Amino acid sequence: MKRTQWDGLAGASASAGEGPRSPITNCAEWANDRPIALSGARRPNVENVFVFRPEAEWTYCHHPSIAFFNDRLIAIWSNGRKDEDAPGQRVLIASAKDFHLWSAARPLADSVREANGGERVLTAAGFHQHNGTLAAYFGNYGPNKETTRLQAMTTTDGERWSAARDIGIPVNPNHPPQRTASGRLIICGNISFPWTDDPSGLAGYRMAGIYPTALAATIKDDPASFWDVAARQGWPVGLCEGSFYQTDDGVLHTLLRSTGGQFRRRLWVTESLDDGATWSAPVETGFSDTNAKFHFGRLPDGRFYYVGNPIGSGRAPLILSLSRDGVRFGEHFVLGDERYPMRKPEGPKVGEYGYPHTLVHDGHLYVIVSRQKEAIQALRVALAELCG
Repeated sequence: MKRTQWDGLAGASASAGEGPRSPITNCAEWANDRPIALSGARRPNVENVFVFRPEAEWTYCHHPSIAFFNDRLIAIWSNGRKDEDAPGQRVLIASAKDFHLWSAARPLADSVREANGGERVLTAAGFHQHNGTLAAYFGNYGPNKETTRLQAMTTTDGERWSAARDIGIPVNPNHPPQRTASGRLIICGNISFPWTDDPSGLAGYRMAGIYPTALAATIKDDPASFWDVAARQGWPVGLCEGSFYQTDDGVLHTLLRSTGGQFRRRLWVTESLDDGATWSAPVETGFSDTNAKFHFGRLPDGRFYYVGNPIGSGRAPLILSLSRDGVRFGEHFVLGDERYPMRKPEGPKVGEYGYPHTLVHDGHLYVIVSRQKEAIQALRVALAELCG
């Protein structure tokens, strides 16, 4: 693969003033090494609705995704008794023909037990649709993150779902399969980005990513394995929860959340020039971050977008940032900054607008988030509000 000008960074060379840095930026204002403001941020008219709020039990909700299929919005998310990624975590589903009126949530994939009675962990991972079939994905791993595997269930009417099937890769995805310009599908994980040329998104995946070649035969991608990869690669931070977009020159840009003791409040990036078969060494960008998940995409007018938590604290505010070239994301909109009062403040809950996933449909940008890892909320803004 042809190497980019940002290749070659390893270890502490990512520190300020040392080594290369990607020019990708959101133009944040900084003070004392912290992003403090986004100049010119506007407040469009944003509609919002709660998709789900727990009443008494199963009070943990996170990892939401949203799709439009068979004339309705469909959402899935992870649901636990009270703790994140704890044994017994399952996947809930709800739908809506009217954005403001959602069905009662029900288990899509209920709690799964091993032969010894121990419960596994299921983590919602989004949707992909092809030829009239919608697939819903979820990671499945043991209580110690063993035997990680990706599974999917399918439907042709949005109501009746198939049994779960194994997709054949040891990955707990961050986002579901996403098409490149060639039609290839790529799943963004933490340190792996498996790809397939099967348009169904259900078979034929080949592993790729930013892990060392020596780990290729045994690699798994779960909520903890990225730490081992970071140590082996000599990175100063753990890199995880990727989301990619493709610029008109064909380059794929996967931005990565950075976390850990040397976290510097910036996203990192790895790039591919061969449609996701291989990836460059990741480098730090100038795009601010608050140690939170995010989602990139592209609007019908060609502008690239980011939705996440690039400033503030406690995963607020929720920001939409736009770019015409995929480098400078300098146009900003506040989508949400209100406090959510928890009904069941138990377990490790945090994050006003956590783990966004997006959908462009019918003249709107839809965003689904978890509120304090307890409630699931959908927001939408008319694309006409984003002109300027």
